[in-house]
Amino acid sequence: MPIPQATTPAPAPVPVAGLGAPAPDLAAKVAFLSRPAAYPEPTSRVQPVETHMSWVFLLDRHAYKLKKPVRLPYLDFSTVALRRHFCGEEVRLNRRLSDGIYLGVVPLVQDDAGTLRLAAGAAAVDWLVRMRRLPAGRMLDRLVVDGTLTSTDLARAVTRLAWFYRASPHVPTTPDAYVARFAHAIDANAEALAWPAYGLPAADVAALSTLQHAALARLAPLLAARAGRVVEAHGDLRPEHVCVEGEPQVIDTLEFSRDLRLLDPADELGYLALECERQGAAWARDVILATYSALTGDAPPDAVVAFYQSHRACVRAKLAAWHLDDDGVRERAPWTARAAHYLRLARRWIDACAAGG
Repeated sequence: MPIPQATTPAPAPVPVAGLGAPAPDLAAKVAFLSRPAAYPEPTSRVQPVETHMSWVFLLDRHAYKLKKPVRLPYLDFSTVALRRHFCGEEVRLNRRLSDGIYLGVVPLVQDDAGTLRLAAGAAAVDWLVRMRRLPAGRMLDRLVVDGTLTSTDLARAVTRLAWFYRASPHVPTTPDAYVARFAHAIDANAEALAWPAYGLPAADVAALSTLQHAALARLAPLLAARAGRVVEAHGDLRPEHVCVEGEPQVIDTLEFSRDLRLLDPADELGYLALECERQGAAWARDVILATYSALTGDAPPDAVVAFYQSHRACVRAKLAAWHLDDDGVRERAPWTARAAHYLRLARRWIDACAAGG
């Protein structure tokens, strides 16, 4: 099954631990960082949270994020140098859409005796991103699930995004290349999702791919026109990455691939609407698109947005299915169910596209 390969810049060499003690493995780092005494600030507790690509350590006021030493088809965090580089990129990119959240990159060092500490030093064995914690109750996904999200709060968040898109320079993209990108992605998604080990209905995957290709052919002129609106966007705009506090904050930009951040704003906002729908707020789509259009004067055709949403749902289905390849996955059923849910959403939106949006 062909899968995209990670492409990363060659980062500058960084100092690493000396020969006095063996370099700590991930488990040793996680154990150390799970202790309140590990941090140069007082905290009553540390809550470690494992994600697919990192460990996040939640303190009373701050959070520290440690990237796992992994190499996946779409990213490479396998060396200390690469992790330092992408920690820096995470801080740089996320400061575009947040204020005072991303505080910097912190070295984890080890002395010759093997003692770990968070401090400047020559023997860096890893790097962490330090962040201010956001109020969990004001994250967009929590508001959606709790049924407390208002159209006013959602519009405030989209307003920040709309001004960001307006201020971002357009990235030169030829119309033919833009349309071809979707043709390739449809085939890649279908091939991945049809993998027998994932247990997804192959006939449904094939039918969806046929419908998406037909929509792409029909919408090619409209999509080609959108090529001139591509910007370096967020790249992973989900409700759990948006906080509606005093000034809306948008976090967790996809830092490891610029290509995946190059998007039509209508594509990115369609993705946000798709995720709101998946979590129970289908009404959010109208607010998101209306707010964006009112502030930017850009009114993307509804059929194009529906196509984008179907495509995004397939990408998310593929990512959910890829979790089944993880060595440590204990429960396969939730990931299969999530992939199947995304496939249903993909079919819903490609049918809406065929009906005119």
